[in-house]
Amino acid sequence: MSATLFLSRSPSYLIISSSLNPKPPRTPKHTPTPTNPTEFSVSVKQPLSQSDAAIKMPAAPWMQGPLLLQPHEVLDLSKPNNDKKNFNNAKVEKADKALTEKVGVRGTRAVNKIVRSIGRLRKSESSDETQKDSGEFGFGDCLEQLGEDKGTRNGWKMPWESNEGFIFRRTKKEKAETEAELRLDKALLERLRGEAANMGQWVKVKKAGVTQGIVDEIKMVWRRNELAMLKFDVPLRRNMDRAREIVEIKTGGLVVWCKKDILVVYRGCKYQSSVDSFLKTHAGVAGRRGVPYYEINSNESGLDEMMRRKESEGKTLPSADFLKEDLDSQPVSGSLYERETDRLLDGLGPRFIDWWMHKPLPVDADLLPEVVPGFRPPFRLCPPHARAKLTNDELTYLRKLAHPLPTHFVLGKNRKLQGLAVAILKLWEKSLIVKIALKWGIPNTDNEQIAYELKHLTGGVLLLRNKFLVILYRGKDFLPGRVENLIEERETELKRCQLYEEGARLKAIEAICVDNGLMENTSTSGTLSESQYIQTEFRDLKNRNTKREIKLEAEKQRLERELREQERKLFILNVKIEKSMKELSMLNGAWAPVEQDADQEMITEEERKCFEKMGLKMDSCLVLGRRGVFDGVIEGLHQHWKYREVAKVITMQRLFRQVIYTAKLLEAESSGILVSVNKLKDGHAIIIYRGKNYRRPLKPVPENLLTKREALHRSLEMQRIGSLKFFAYQRQLAITDLKRKLATKND
Repeated sequence: MSATLFLSRSPSYLIISSSLNPKPPRTPKHTPTPTNPTEFSVSVKQPLSQSDAAIKMPAAPWMQGPLLLQPHEVLDLSKPNNDKKNFNNAKVEKADKALTEKVGVRGTRAVNKIVRSIGRLRKSESSDETQKDSGEFGFGDCLEQLGEDKGTRNGWKMPWESNEGFIFRRTKKEKAETEAELRLDKALLERLRGEAANMGQWVKVKKAGVTQGIVDEIKMVWRRNELAMLKFDVPLRRNMDRAREIVEIKTGGLVVWCKKDILVVYRGCKYQSSVDSFLKTHAGVAGRRGVPYYEINSNESGLDEMMRRKESEGKTLPSADFLKEDLDSQPVSGSLYERETDRLLDGLGPRFIDWWMHKPLPVDADLLPEVVPGFRPPFRLCPPHARAKLTNDELTYLRKLAHPLPTHFVLGKNRKLQGLAVAILKLWEKSLIVKIALKWGIPNTDNEQIAYELKHLTGGVLLLRNKFLVILYRGKDFLPGRVENLIEERETELKRCQLYEEGARLKAIEAICVDNGLMENTSTSGTLSESQYIQTEFRDLKNRNTKREIKLEAEKQRLERELREQERKLFILNVKIEKSMKELSMLNGAWAPVEQDADQEMITEEERKCFEKMGLKMDSCLVLGRRGVFDGVIEGLHQHWKYREVAKVITMQRLFRQVIYTAKLLEAESSGILVSVNKLKDGHAIIIYRGKNYRRPLKPVPENLLTKREALHRSLEMQRIGSLKFFAYQRQLAITDLKRKLATKND
């Protein structure tokens, strides 16, 4: 490897030219001679001069003067690279080598990986989705230099070496054309949309949806205008595509303009306002896009009449939309999810056309019969070694399982749900879970009462109940219709065999008695009469456990459980009180208050009044906190008496007897004279006179009182004991009340 170092007077750059090819380069034919005599060149093939003269090197632009280096400080590149002593130079060259040889080592694998990825992408993408444009930025131009050696060496061509560049664009989802765009002329549609954008009056569609009253209001608007604007409330405003379908089906018009929660409906070119106009069924099956007949008015009573006629003829109604006469000629549409749900709900009842969510349409439970003759709750039998009650994990799993399921029924009433119960039992033979949505805008609907009625009629397990949904699980003990019939037949056959065996036994007993000539009492063990007697007694015992007795027993158990809990808490409080009392007794043992001196100095009433006025006017004072009287307070009093005769002590105690106790304690411990105790705005002021014969003690800190830390500990323990005693008293009252209630229940 060879390199040439060109040094010039210009301080802005230093050019080093080197060859990345590991082979030695050819010797140049001629070497350029510098035109300026001040410039010089140093070849790395020849060592630098060993003279002591300094060499002027190129300097950085921000340097003030030239850079002068000694000859031994100039980098000599003529030394071999395998010199172990020059570790730093080898490290620098290694870093340069890693940068320059990345294409030949690790970069080749990266390029090959990119080639394979692009090849797979080109094979998977269809010709329609892949668009080629020669004017766009070519991806191959960027990587052409990196893969040039590898591609030519192996003899194959890189995917980006073509002359034309290619790009991959995301295909946009095609917007489905509306009925207005399919049926109306473009000029007419543009005119109608321009008029719709300037409309200011609308018909409010509330939570109940597009009811007959809303349809009548739309027809009233159509009498004087060909467009009617609708403004939707929840829940239809969340799914405006479904709102458009419902409006087109119920009114017979076409939605020509939509913005946020507003739809504008066109009445049609041949609209007739006559009341006697007949109804033409021109809509699709539920789950498919309806084709509204917008030239005439739609009549909801005629729709119901047509639906009842279809049901009487025995034809299944997969939805409550308008049905075409040629159902078989229509192509199959909708996703697999919608088709499977429609197949699951076929035969359960008419569909709810005002459904505000995505298709498929659920069954309208309000149109199902209120009373079903001969209906009774289903027979249930739990499998052996299994419990009918669900665990918490099973309940959580079933709730997660019910989340993505479609809604099966829509309900808007609280009672008379036998028809819905029959449909639920029929659906449970195919599905584990039934999802029932509650209608919006229906007053006096109570989800709690609905859930109670359905549980009583079907015997299912309630998974979820709120103001929007009621979800029921069929239970582990649910039996399909065929299995239930087989079990009933088996029970009937068993009873017949029991009667036959009992008759044979009685005949045998009679024959024995006739031969012996005596009629003796025989045992009834193992006989049918004994079994019937046991069943009768058990049934009577079961009937005696009425609902009231069960509630009473449950209330007793609840009271006993609460009584045990209160007693346990009272025991814990008593233990804590005993522990705090021990701590407080230890602290009180360390405190030995001084008794009041019998031979105390006397002051006159005039002196007392004078000292009181002096003490109240004083700005300096001692403030007693929660610690009370301790050695530091007495030391502060003596410090005050060092400069003045009267000391003022402020205490925040609320009870006056506590204030008097504190004042007398200060008087005894300090050997002073209590002047007065005055009520202030915040607390009380205790005025203490030092006396005429006052002498400052040698030790102002008394040894018989508690320290500051011990006084705080004593205050905390006293507060803790007070709180614990209060709560213990509350627990004792609760225990007394519970015992009284238990005695009343037992009586």
